[in-house]
Amino acid sequence: VFEAMRQAACALKFASENFKPDRGVVFEAVRRNGYALQFAHADLRKDRKVVFEAMAAKRQAGYALKFASEHFKHDREIVF
Repeated sequence: VFEAMRQAACALKFASENFKPDRGVVFEAVRRNGYALQFAHADLRKDRKVVFEAMAAKRQAGYALKFASEHFKHDREIVF
């Protein structure tokens, strides 16, 4: 699964539900492509480090924020 995340971050979309709450798997996916945050377990969309990493993928930052927990949308460190 880690290798699939390295190859194509959006592989998380097709991953087993067992992997979507796995912080390591999700972190690798969002590190490659912030868009993958959409497919992460809800608990990980509340995880500051996971959201920050998704936002660091600049091309997808705005899209990633759409799927982050609501309280991150007003967090200056995350948004900027």
